[in-house]
Amino acid sequence: MATDMSEAIRQLIQDRGMSEELIYRTIENTLLAAYKRKYGNSDNAIVRISDDREVSIYAKKKIVDGVYDPVSEIDLEEARDLNPEADIGDELLIEIDPRDFDRVSVQSAKQTAHQSIREIQKDSLYSEYKDKVGEIIIGYYQRERNGTIYVDLGKMEGILPKKYQSPREIYHVNDRIKALITEVNKTPAGLQVVLSRTHTDFVRAIFELEVPEVYDKTVEIHKIVREPGYRTKLAVYSNREDVDPVGACVGLKGVRILAVIKELEGEKIDILKYDPDPRRFIKNALSPAEVRDVIILDEAKHQALAVVNESQFSLAIGKQGLNVRLANRLVDWNIDVKTDAQFEEMDIAAESRRAVSELFGDSETYGEEISRISELPGVDTAVAKTLLDNNIDFIEDFLAIQDEELAKITTISAGQLETLRKLIEEYVEIVEEEEEPEPLPESIPDFVTEEAAAETEEYHCPECGAKITVDMTTCPNCGIGLSFEYEDE
Repeated sequence: MATDMSEAIRQLIQDRGMSEELIYRTIENTLLAAYKRKYGNSDNAIVRISDDREVSIYAKKKIVDGVYDPVSEIDLEEARDLNPEADIGDELLIEIDPRDFDRVSVQSAKQTAHQSIREIQKDSLYSEYKDKVGEIIIGYYQRERNGTIYVDLGKMEGILPKKYQSPREIYHVNDRIKALITEVNKTPAGLQVVLSRTHTDFVRAIFELEVPEVYDKTVEIHKIVREPGYRTKLAVYSNREDVDPVGACVGLKGVRILAVIKELEGEKIDILKYDPDPRRFIKNALSPAEVRDVIILDEAKHQALAVVNESQFSLAIGKQGLNVRLANRLVDWNIDVKTDAQFEEMDIAAESRRAVSELFGDSETYGEEISRISELPGVDTAVAKTLLDNNIDFIEDFLAIQDEELAKITTISAGQLETLRKLIEEYVEIVEEEEEPEPLPESIPDFVTEEAAAETEEYHCPECGAKITVDMTTCPNCGIGLSFEYEDE
């Protein structure tokens, strides 16, 4: 029994990958379950494992003169047959041959053993693969069902769901598959390892494998956006001034990037330099197109306008808008791409900016929010501070001051004042309020000036209020005498 048990333990360790300690614990529980099934309880059962992997089970019995419980007691005479020095009150360990267990006990023990081994193996594999989430693993195509590919990972089987498969990839039986471990779940059917080839972290892990500078954090990936099977954009930056982040990822003669493209089955990859300045970052993000200029329309709402040459427009937009969509996600800005001609037609001034703003779904108008000189986009901060020091804070105050008064501020040149006026014209819509005319009097006095008579077409009697004209001498209603006199100024 010892030799057979030792061989079985050795095989379990090799085939199942279980630790020796867990296997011994399982064997001990199995033998105790068989003992309990045969004798009713296992309180006096003892399992011992020797250094050479021999497993034995003993029944601990008390030596008595007259046995009442044969499971836990043994008669003195029977005990002295086993040990001549035995005496009443002593305890004796009696080895039990597992082959003496009945069939039902053995079957129960087997079920316990199988269940224990399955649970131990599941826990062991779960702990092993849980630590590998986010890592690359290599397996082999086994079979496919309802679009899900089952991958042989060696110790177990992983699944590659349809939604995590690249649309440009086709697999056959026994094909090698490199994928990212995204989830490890315990299910009633066993352990489930979910794989993916579409996650952005899959691209990140591939670059860590192919680019040593990325692996050792000399070059870091700021962000990755991806349309699996079509195009990937990643922004990188370097932690050392002497290392070009883009060049490190591309490699000599493109050897590194070509390896990544090959692994992604020909998917296009744009590697660009991350820049904290949103204008430069947006320019980089729209690669491979060359952007002439980037205009920030609304910094708070992350809205920007990219201006490109006519020849670069389709390249900047990309097929079905893919390039600009990925750029939007990469920089986290809403980018509108216009050609030079379209930009000139837009005339980004105060009134035209409102149209651009509505194009992006912003109903607020420019200019209405700008009241202070310091709030003007692109204003010279030194000029704004000098004006503030001279109690000129608001744009309305500046416009109300005569040029002669402004010329007295010697620290501001005429050119700077002209630039400021152009900024105000560009960003602020000035609305001049019309003065309301004074209401006409309901009646006039007996004496009206010539100027007033000329400006007023209708007169009323001072006595009764009836309508009169300048050629009347008496009121047609009450008969009072009327006289119109004109005074010289």
